[in-house]
Amino acid sequence: MFAHIARKVQLCALPSLICIETGEQYKNIDTCSYIWRQLLAAGADRQTLLLNLGGGVVGDMGGFAAATYQRGIGFIHLPTTLLAQIDAAIGGKLAIDFDGLKNMVGLFRQPEAIFADPFFLATLPTRQLRSGYAEMLKHALIADPEQFAVLDPDTLPRTEAHTWGQDPREVAAISRAAAIKMAVVRDDPQEKGRRKILNFGHTIGHALESWSLVRQPNDPLLHGEAIAAGMIAELYLSQQVAGFPTAQFNRVATRLRSLFPQQMIKTACQAAFNGDDLFWHALGKDKKNVGNSYRFVLLRQIGSPIWDIEINQQDIKKALAICREWASN
Repeated sequence: MFAHIARKVQLCALPSLICIETGEQYKNIDTCSYIWRQLLAAGADRQTLLLNLGGGVVGDMGGFAAATYQRGIGFIHLPTTLLAQIDAAIGGKLAIDFDGLKNMVGLFRQPEAIFADPFFLATLPTRQLRSGYAEMLKHALIADPEQFAVLDPDTLPRTEAHTWGQDPREVAAISRAAAIKMAVVRDDPQEKGRRKILNFGHTIGHALESWSLVRQPNDPLLHGEAIAAGMIAELYLSQQVAGFPTAQFNRVATRLRSLFPQQMIKTACQAAFNGDDLFWHALGKDKKNVGNSYRFVLLRQIGSPIWDIEINQQDIKKALAICREWASN
């Protein structure tokens, strides 16, 4: 594999640098058009290799631009955030947001390689680390009770962001989280079945994130913050529908409570509960839905997910109320 990549690098012309703005609000067709124009200006052809250095937005959008430019050029992910290293860069999902909805236009295409160095994490603010922690916790909840026990928020992630990613315990946790994602993707690369479990917390979480990007544009919820709220709501649904144990729900709720911006989450859940059309529109466009039926990933217990579970709007509102109460404590 490395010889193949090295040959591609040798065939490329002098490298060009394409810089884009950071943040989910820029993951759209306008920024993608800018990337395509820069590739054209640089004389990129089918031998060109695009290196995506950055977080999940850069990987999603850079990969999408590469996979569609001249019907597809090679790309490599160099993820620099915790969220990207354990989740976003893995699995070959590439997309841009469209019409205010997350990841509505995209495709599956695997990168030539992924190179993830934990030392990049020392450059991240604590809020970004905690956003990635939410996805680490999600991986553990759907597939690995032992990993859940390891992810103690008092030590992982530590608040000393400038040293994060250098402790062997942290590196081991990152590697395990990435391995969980890779194993699920390997079994179901096109998300026809079991890969859907990776969307736990994302049905409500993505809708809250889409709502926040529009209603709170100056300081929207980060992806992991919205997913943390989504997990609380969907664990409540898991209790009601799948018998998820109350003691385990309380453990997860306690673990997340001190890490995420409670007022922002409370505001988002309150607006959704009150019937904000933007939230319900985003929820209705979730890619797991079938027709007008809302479909969820739920847990019987930690490490035991089920998917394609139909939930009605009334129960979703109850889950939002639970999330709002959780964010109020």
